[in-house]
Amino acid sequence: MYAILDIETTGGKLNEESITEIAIYRFDGISVTDRFISLINPERKIDTFVQKLTGISDKMVRNAPKFYEVAKRIIEITENCVLVAHNASFDYRMLRLEFRRLGFDFQRNTICTVEMSQRLLPSQESYSLGKLAHSLGIPLTDRHRANGDALATLHLFKLLITKDTEKTALTKYVKQNINNSISFHLLSILDTLPNELGIYYIYNKEGNIIFLSKGKNIYKSVNEHFTSSRRRDIYIQKNVSKVMYELTGTELIASLKEKQELSVNTPLLNKTKKEKEFPYTLIAKTTSKGYTALSIELATPSQEILAIFRTKEEGLNFLFRITEEYTLCTKINGFSQAKTYCFNHSIGKCNGACMSDEAPEEYNIRVEKALEQYTLRERTFVILDKGRSLEEKSIIFIERGCIKGYGFVQLNYQLESQFLHNIIQPIEHTFNNRYLVEYSLRKHSLATQIAIKD
Repeated sequence: MYAILDIETTGGKLNEESITEIAIYRFDGISVTDRFISLINPERKIDTFVQKLTGISDKMVRNAPKFYEVAKRIIEITENCVLVAHNASFDYRMLRLEFRRLGFDFQRNTICTVEMSQRLLPSQESYSLGKLAHSLGIPLTDRHRANGDALATLHLFKLLITKDTEKTALTKYVKQNINNSISFHLLSILDTLPNELGIYYIYNKEGNIIFLSKGKNIYKSVNEHFTSSRRRDIYIQKNVSKVMYELTGTELIASLKEKQELSVNTPLLNKTKKEKEFPYTLIAKTTSKGYTALSIELATPSQEILAIFRTKEEGLNFLFRITEEYTLCTKINGFSQAKTYCFNHSIGKCNGACMSDEAPEEYNIRVEKALEQYTLRERTFVILDKGRSLEEKSIIFIERGCIKGYGFVQLNYQLESQFLHNIIQPIEHTFNNRYLVEYSLRKHSLATQIAIKD
C-alpha cells in the first residue's frame, strides 16, 4: 500500500515551519482506497512569499483544524503504507517535525518520485512536478496546493510503476525510515535549537559540558554532530543529555566568547589548541621629509604595534589595500622603487607625495584616518553591530587601544564609558583576541565605530 501525499507549509527558517495544508491518497497500486484533504491552522504567520505562491493566507487557515486535531487521521490513513511524494524528504521531514512537537515518533518508509523519475525517465529536461506533468500529459490543477500536487504525484507514480518493468519500486526506490539514524531523544533536543548564530554547549547525563563550539547556525551544527560517524560525534550521540546555547548576534562575538569559554571550561571533547603566533606587525615611521611611511615588519619589543598579522603576505595585502583606499603613496609605503613619481600618481591614485608635491601634513591626515578605521591604536570606541534581536545592538568596547569586553544594548541608550563598563562581559586583551577584532575591522570595513569620551 502507498500513501501519496503533498504538504504546503508556512515557509521560514528550517524546522521552524508548520504545515498549512495536507492531501493524502491511499493507493493500493491499482486504485485509490481512501483520501484525506485539509487545511491546517499552523498557529504562526505564513511567509508573504509563500502566501503569494500557494494562495493560502492567514485568514484561510484561521478556523482550520490544528495539526494535533488531524494527527490521528494521518496516522490511520498512512498505516502500513509507503509514503510517496515529489521530493519526499521535505514532506516526510515536515510530518516528523509536527509529530515530534506532539511527542510522537512518526516513522514510515518513503519513495521519492523525483529520484524515481530521474532513473526511469532519464531524458527529461526537468524533474519539477510542473515540468514533468506538462511533458507527460499529466493533469495538474491548483499548482502549489496540496490536493492538486498530490493528484499529479499520484498520476506520475502510476506512470512510473508501468515504466518500472523490473518491478523494483518496493526495493530499489524505497528509503527505509529517513532520519531514523537520529534517535527520538536527539530529534527532541534538535527541536529546541534555533537556526541562528551563537555558542552551543553539549552536556552529558552527569550535567558536565563535554563539548562547546560556535556555530553560524546552531541547529545545523548540532545536527551535524548527531548524524556524523566521527568518533567524537558518536560519543556525543551516546552521552548527550541536553544542549544549551547563547546567541551572539555577530561572528566576532561568537569567536571571542568561544575562546573565553574554552579558557574557563575544559570540555572532554574539545582539543587544546596551541596559541597562534602573530609575528608580523604594521609599523609607522617618519621619513626625512616628514611623511608617515607604513610598512610590515617582524615585531620587536621596541616598536609600537599598530596591527598584527599571521603572515607577511597577509600584512602586505592589508597595507596595499589601505594605500589604494586612502590614496597613499606606493613609493613611501615601500611598494614602488621609482626614481620619480610612483605609478599610482600617473593614474590619479597618488597626490604626488612621492615627489613632495603634496604637503606632509595633508598626506599624514589620510594616514591617520586609515589607522583610525582599521587599528585599535590608543583609541577608545565601540564597534556597533547587529544584536540578537531587531530591538538591540551588539557592542565591543575598546578603551585606549585595549579590548575591554562585549555586550548588548537597546537602541535608545547613550553610550558612555561608565555605562559600558557596567554592562559588558569582560574579556582579556590577548594577541588572539586583538587579532580577531582587527581582522573583523579589516573584513567588515563598513562596521559602525563610535568614539567614546573617557
